Amino acid sequence: MIIRNWTTLLFIISLISISSALIAEYFFNLQPCELCLKQRHPYYLILICLILIFLFKNLNKIWLYLVIQFASVYGLFYSIWHVGVENKILKGPAGCSAMLTNSENASDLKAQILSKQVISCDEVIWSFLEFLLLQLIRLFY
Repeated sequence: MIIRNWTTLLFIISLISISSALIAEYFFNLQPCELCLKQRHPYYLILICLILIFLFKNLNKIWLYLVIQFASVYGLFYSIWHVGVENKILKGPAGCSAMLTNSENASDLKAQILSKQVISCDEVIWSFLEFLLLQLIRLFY
C-alpha cells in the first residue's frame, strides 16, 4: 500500500517539512541561516514535481522521478553538511559566519556588518530533541 501511494506520502512529508520551517520562521521568529535556506530548496522542487505528476496523468514521469531523486540527494548533502557545521566538525560557507574581520576604517566595518548573515550556521537555534526532552521532563516532574 505504501509503495502504491508513495507519491502522496512524499507530498505530505514534503509539505509538512516546508510548512514547519516556514511556520518556525514567520510565526516563532526563528531566523534561518544560509544552510537552513539551502536545505529548503529540495522540498520546493519535490513539491513542484509531485504537483506535475498529480496534474498530468499521461506525462512521461521518469524525468520527474529523477529530479525528485537528485533533489533528495541535494537535500541529504546539505543536511549532513549543516549538522557537521553545527557540531563544529565541518566548516560552513563564507557567508555563514557571524565573525567580523579587523578593519581600520568605519566604512569597511559597516560594509562587513551589513553584508554578514545575522544568524550563524554553527549555532543551533532550536533542537527537536531538546524540545522533546524538556516536554518529557515537564510531564514527569
